[in-house]
Amino acid sequence: MIRVGVAGAAGRMGGTVCAAVEEAPDMELVGRADPRLDLTLAQMLARCSPEVVVDFTVPDTALGNALECLRAGVHVVIGTTGFDIGSLTEQAQAIAATQGETPANVLVAPNFAIGAVLMMRFAAEAAKHMAKAEIVELHHDRKLDAPSGTAARTARLMADAGGGDPPPIHSVRLPGLVANQEVILGDVGQTLTIRHDTTGRESFMPGVLLAIRGVRTLQSSPAVGLEQLLFGKE
Repeated sequence: MIRVGVAGAAGRMGGTVCAAVEEAPDMELVGRADPRLDLTLAQMLARCSPEVVVDFTVPDTALGNALECLRAGVHVVIGTTGFDIGSLTEQAQAIAATQGETPANVLVAPNFAIGAVLMMRFAAEAAKHMAKAEIVELHHDRKLDAPSGTAARTARLMADAGGGDPPPIHSVRLPGLVANQEVILGDVGQTLTIRHDTTGRESFMPGVLLAIRGVRTLQSSPAVGLEQLLFGKE
């Protein structure tokens, strides 16, 4: 059984993660850290001895939480909204400095939905063959970051694959939405649209469970993107 703790457990995503872990046959939910639950991350690490901590807190605390977990020898899965993947270099340096003292790993995932990871992969492949592209991402009006981490990573993957500049990103924030993204590619006399729609937070849970199971055996850390586990080194 994998002993799992959740940081940000009183939030919408944190609560959903707790429920998913409790239902997983190979996992045990051993701790819920959140200021609203009167249990700090440090207290959870000391009292509950998790093997993996899933962090769905806020951007200002996610890096500090990761470093605290690493110092305790605990693996970390970060899904915090607004955690700046684009500046992960500085964060990676801080994590790498700490990881020299511990065997624990870090996985940062902009999106845990399997379909969203596939959408990013397909968009990167299409970018090699189509002249131009733009990204439209639509989320609920409580989302903290714009553009989303998923859109930013999609743009980066497309630029790397196509050898050009990242495509423009358009962000929409409205009540009633959960998480949606479409990549529209255009060329002479044709367009191609790749779209992923999320209708409920439960869609992220298979990816979260995959990350919990896989973070312990990562070949390099910190790792960015669930594709590190889905596709490996193919």
